[in-house]
Amino acid sequence: MAKQTLLEIEGLRVSFRIGDDYYAAVDDVSLAIGENEVVALVGESGCGKSALALSIMGLHPPEKTKIEGRLHFKGTNLLSLSVAELNRIRGKEIGMIFQDPLTALNPLMTVGRQIEESMDYHLRLSAAEKKKRTIVLLRKVGIPEPEKVYHRYPHELSGGMRQRVVIAIAIACEPALLIADEPTTALDVTIQAQIIGLLKELQRQMKTSIILITHDLGVVAEMADRVAVMYAGEIVELADVDTIFHRPLHPYTRSLLQSIPSAQTKKERLHVIQGIVPPLHKLPRRGCRFQPRISWIGADKHESDPKLREVEPGHWVRCTCYQHFYFPDDQKVGGIGHGAS
Repeated sequence: MAKQTLLEIEGLRVSFRIGDDYYAAVDDVSLAIGENEVVALVGESGCGKSALALSIMGLHPPEKTKIEGRLHFKGTNLLSLSVAELNRIRGKEIGMIFQDPLTALNPLMTVGRQIEESMDYHLRLSAAEKKKRTIVLLRKVGIPEPEKVYHRYPHELSGGMRQRVVIAIAIACEPALLIADEPTTALDVTIQAQIIGLLKELQRQMKTSIILITHDLGVVAEMADRVAVMYAGEIVELADVDTIFHRPLHPYTRSLLQSIPSAQTKKERLHVIQGIVPPLHKLPRRGCRFQPRISWIGADKHESDPKLREVEPGHWVRCTCYQHFYFPDDQKVGGIGHGAS
C-alpha cells in the first residue's frame, strides 16, 4: 500500500547572496516524503543537505537568501506562509534536531525550561502539566533520573545526554515530521549507536516521518527507507536503501560507497574521490557537476543538461554518464561500490 505524501518538495532552489550576486546551494530539488517514512539525505559537506533542511523550517535569513519552488506540507505551501503562520507549524508539526547540541541549547536556561518553551507556544497546559510532560519526555529519550535532570543546565550534562535533550525538545509536541541534521556528529561510537537506536524506537512509537541528514552511510543503512544522494546542490540519485547500497548507478554514489573502509582494506589503499566539491560561485551553469572529478570519462559521455530520470520503478538517476562509468584502477576493495559496467 502506497504511503500518503506528507511533504512534497518541487523544484526547490535555495540561493545565498555572495557579494552582489546570488548562488544556488540547493538547485532544482524535487522530493516527496511519505507518512511514517525515513528518507536520508547523504553527500559530502557542502552539498546542500542542511541548506535544504533549514529552508523547510524557514530558518534562512531572508535578507541574504532567495528561495524558489514549492514546499507542500500537508497540502500547504510553506513558502507562501507569513512568519506567524509558519511559527504555528514549526515545533508543533515539524520538529528539528540540530547538529550541535551544545550550541542548540541555551546555557542560561535549565533543561526543563527549554523543553517547556515549545509547549508554551503550541500547547495549552498548566505549569504542573508541562513539568509532568517534560519528565515523561526525558524518560522517553533515555535520560536517567529525569526529575533531577529537569533542574540542570546543559553544561552539567555529557554530549550524549545533551543530544537526548535536543531530541526531547524536537518531539515535545509530537510532530508529524522530524528533521535530524547529523544527529550523531561528535559523539563517540557507543553513544552514536544509542542515539540511532533511540530515533528508530521513537519513529516506531510515534509513527513520525524523518528526514535524516548525514554523511555516515552506516547510519543510513540502519535507519533509512529511501536515500537521496546529493552533490553540489542537486539530487544525483534517489532510490530505496537496498538499491542504493547494492545496485547504485550514479558515479558519485558508487564512489561514496567505494570509499567506505572494510575488512578487505587492511593492506590496501582506500579509494579516494578525486578533487573537491566546488564552491557555490564556481558551480558550472550547465552540464554534469560531477564530471570534473571523473575526468577519465569523456565530456561527450555526459549530458549538457542532465535531469533526474526514473530508470526503473522508484530508482532515479541524474545524467546518463552512469552508463559509461568505471573506476580507472578497477579496484573493488573499499566497501560496496561496483566496478566497471
